[in-house]
Amino acid sequence: MPKVARELSALDVKRLQHPGTGGNATFAVGGVSGLLMQITPSGGRTWLLRASIGGKRREIGLGGFPDVTLAQARERARETKDQIRRGIDPIEERKAVRASLEATRLRGLTFAEATDKALAAKLEAFKNPKHRQQWANTLRTYAMPELGKMQVDEITVQDVLRVLEPIWQTKTETASRLRGRIEAVLSWATVAGHRTGDNPARWAGNLKELLPAASKVAKQGNHPAVQIDDVPRWFAAIKTRTGVGARALEFAALTASRSQEVRGALWEEIDLAAGMWVIPAERMKMDREHRVPLASAALALLEALPRLADNPLVFPAPRGGEMTDMTMSAAMKRSHAADVAAGGGGFFDRISKRPAVPHGLRSTFRDWVAERTEFPGEMAEISLAHRISNAVEASYRRGDMIEKRRAMMASWASFLSGK
Repeated sequence: MPKVARELSALDVKRLQHPGTGGNATFAVGGVSGLLMQITPSGGRTWLLRASIGGKRREIGLGGFPDVTLAQARERARETKDQIRRGIDPIEERKAVRASLEATRLRGLTFAEATDKALAAKLEAFKNPKHRQQWANTLRTYAMPELGKMQVDEITVQDVLRVLEPIWQTKTETASRLRGRIEAVLSWATVAGHRTGDNPARWAGNLKELLPAASKVAKQGNHPAVQIDDVPRWFAAIKTRTGVGARALEFAALTASRSQEVRGALWEEIDLAAGMWVIPAERMKMDREHRVPLASAALALLEALPRLADNPLVFPAPRGGEMTDMTMSAAMKRSHAADVAAGGGGFFDRISKRPAVPHGLRSTFRDWVAERTEFPGEMAEISLAHRISNAVEASYRRGDMIEKRRAMMASWASFLSGK
């Protein structure tokens, strides 16, 4: 009959010492047959369980002392021996668990990492580097604060909603594009093996049931615009503000151009002598070249701007790259806040009563043409580079009426200046 070890107490175990010679020393602690305390020559202590697995004598580690107490070691030893009785090899099971964890670690990827990899994979699909930058900027501004550090396989519909809901009503077009870009990143992650299951950013049969259609929201909530009677006061206020954002906003107002067109404007696109800004098709929403006649006020603004060496941008960000949309929005907000503080009432949209935003200046321009001038509406539509929906009107407007529009933009500049 095998010898049964004396059952040591916790104090007895604590008092055990290495004999001072040889390699690792082991001491039976009793309570569970085969349970040993192993002590290294340097004093390190670990728990071992000697057991027979498949006819072979094996030593199974149960953790270090004192992190694993004597009572815990005995409990682990009993559980391990029970596994062996049920035909389970604890050593092989641990190897399988470690392998599974390592596979999960290798498969794991954060949304920020997935975005970088997805953008690299889609590089050839972009028409030019600016499209890639727009993609990255949108995701960095709106998605990364919520999703950036999350593992892609843990992102749910509720996580995507946290990103989209705050801007779905107020920045519908941006939010709609953002949803598509999040979906594309997660789709890449699925195909690349970093996640499984449905795409939480998918619209049909998914977010469609939780968010109103972008087309309906857009009809209900156009971009808040400065009221016609307030725009000269707004323009005077923005001219007093410093910073590249304020100058870009001033130029956007004078040209009735989109924010992205102004932010990406290059000096090579502008002919100061001819008073013309020619925006290439690849930078236009309609993928068609757009000519903008520049009023004298716009030319004076451009001539006063500094030109940075080795930087082709007309309105570069402080660090040299293209400024973000937020820069112009911030200038607009500061102008509104300063006017409110001065008792001027601020710059609110007449219908929505919301503070005006940069894109709303285009609506102000369109309203001014319709309500305060005799200029034809089609001239305003050409200046705004809108899509032509009426086939007859499209045929009529094959040209861009550039010289007639020059007179209109000069009149608009005079109105902005309060003349």
